[in-house]
Amino acid sequence: MTDKLLVLTTAGSEQEAETIARALVEKKLAACVNIVPKIGSGYRWEAEVKKSEEWLLLIKTIRARQHDVFAAIRELHSYQLPESISIAIEGGSKGYLDWLAENTG
Repeated sequence: MTDKLLVLTTAGSEQEAETIARALVEKKLAACVNIVPKIGSGYRWEAEVKKSEEWLLLIKTIRARQHDVFAAIRELHSYQLPESISIAIEGGSKGYLDWLAENTG
């Protein structure tokens, strides 16, 4: 097990996804953010089943930055309740994990 995390969030537009990704990397809250375009999302919101087109952000960070990443997502996001889910990175290449740590410190 490592102290590295993959944080997931979605955005309602490509511009919003890019704004969030850039801010996280510039603030060294994330070493890298991948943006997966135009995914279909189905969900329940305010007692209704909805469907939206969204952009998925895959945010690579460290455990010590998790709360700061979540706070930045809340601050930058247009959604009332943006997704902020973290998944522990159990392993990976030493070089990549070292690079991730160097760029989030």
